[in-house]
Amino acid sequence: MKKIASNNLHFSVPDHDPSDKSRLQRMTAEFKMGFHFLKRLKKERVVSFFGSHLDKENEREYKQARALAKMLVKQGMVVLTGGGPGIMAAANRGALEAGGRSLGLNLEFPDGEQKNKYVRESVNFHYLFIRRMMLAHAAQAYVFFPGGFGTLDEFFEIGTLIVTKKLHRDIPVILVGRDYWRSLKQWLEAFPMKRYQAISAKEFSFWKIVDNEIEAFKLLKDILPHYPRHESV
Repeated sequence: MKKIASNNLHFSVPDHDPSDKSRLQRMTAEFKMGFHFLKRLKKERVVSFFGSHLDKENEREYKQARALAKMLVKQGMVVLTGGGPGIMAAANRGALEAGGRSLGLNLEFPDGEQKNKYVRESVNFHYLFIRRMMLAHAAQAYVFFPGGFGTLDEFFEIGTLIVTKKLHRDIPVILVGRDYWRSLKQWLEAFPMKRYQAISAKEFSFWKIVDNEIEAFKLLKDILPHYPRHESV
């Protein structure tokens, strides 16, 4: 690695940057690996969990994700996460404790793979966008807990796929934590929709905001039996 400086900021640059050809080969291999892994879910009803990787087991959102995963598993559903800590670990833990399948689509970091100890079936990705696509591709519903840049990135990507009809149907999107998600909704209504007219009113119909895991479970329990299994993006 070599160090470079720009405007008093310091960066580390690899000595050997991979070529476009090698990147393409790795991307292709990861897509094949991901779709092969997800074949095991073709006859399942899958719920993908998203949320902060920083939540601890004594925090409210962690407890809610753990409890929701337990309830879903008892209804015959499968829990899928990004396989890391925080909300992902909570969901995997709840699924495992309830005797269900606990899957993780893990991400490779510079200091190694962040895989929580509750994952029982997993695959590891180098490219974030491929891992994110697999989380979307596999599920019949998405559950979002409060989180940071990664969670919001996943939320907006899922939302974009839905409003641009790149998903074959409107997959349920459940946002747990009214205080957190209501503030985002209010900002979207006030600025992108009303002030700048960059979002239409009908594009606000794809999500449901709930207070807690009980409300989320009731919605999913009523909705999911009517959805076909394993639709593609």
